[in-house]
Amino acid sequence: MKNATFRQWRVFSEVARHLSFARAAATLHLTPPAVTQQVKELEGHVGLPLFTRQGRQVQLTTAGEYMLVYARRLIGTVQEAEEAVARLMKSEAGTLTLAVVSTAQYFLPQFLAQFRKRYPGLDVRLLVGNRGQLVQFIRAGDADIAVMGKPPRDLVCREDAFALHPQVFVVQPEHPLLEEARAQALSPQRLRGLPFILREAGSGTRAALERYCAEHHVDLQVAMEMPSNETIKQAVMAGLGLSFLSLHTIGLELENGLMAVLPVQHAPVVRQWYVVHPGKKPLSPPAEAFRQFVLAHGAALIGERFGRFVAQTPA
Repeated sequence: MKNATFRQWRVFSEVARHLSFARAAATLHLTPPAVTQQVKELEGHVGLPLFTRQGRQVQLTTAGEYMLVYARRLIGTVQEAEEAVARLMKSEAGTLTLAVVSTAQYFLPQFLAQFRKRYPGLDVRLLVGNRGQLVQFIRAGDADIAVMGKPPRDLVCREDAFALHPQVFVVQPEHPLLEEARAQALSPQRLRGLPFILREAGSGTRAALERYCAEHHVDLQVAMEMPSNETIKQAVMAGLGLSFLSLHTIGLELENGLMAVLPVQHAPVVRQWYVVHPGKKPLSPPAEAFRQFVLAHGAALIGERFGRFVAQTPA
């Protein structure tokens, strides 16, 4: 049966629908002998007769009734594939609503610049928030697709990892702990009692640090909470405390000597970047085009921008 052709299944399905070789031939724009030949060849592949014929009366056999179920599935699958290709061919125009965690803003413009070169007719609407807000965007159907660190576990979503996401402890360049850590990375317990400047509850970065501290039995002293990575960086550079940030947010500061990575055991904490979308409905053509672009090029684009800082970060 594996040698049966799609054309044969299509002809068989039409004969079964009309229970007439003549009407099936008219529908398919074939001659009745051609329809008869296609069905005969399919019966040869199946090894059983699919129709009984008495004069002009045509009926499905038991084998024919079973095969009709699979024929319709096959034809439906091919039609879905054709529709998917048609949608993809229309992906060069339309609107993409993209939700991103605020940390992703540091590499997303590069993504979008390259993506728009490929799809100049697309309009992109950007929603930015912390992880908790992105989950709400996805739940409410406000975003076609999202870029985030930790996918939601309480929603039916499709998630695809596309790049590593290292997170590090950071201090101002003159911080005394840097000298202490020069010979050997600090133990996690050395962080006890130190003033931390952290993202707000609901942030993926904050959640990652809390998991790290729970794992290593460290009680955090939260000196300040701020909803912005930029404000946190300014506070750290001003000497108000240390923080825990995505390495992808501090490239310029490291490059210009405005901030330093504090070597701590079991850090960096390496997570993943994910492209996420609701799993209950197919993606729009622009969203599918963006997803495919990120999976194909995301890791390389991030590596070009931040790879040298990863290599310089103490393990």
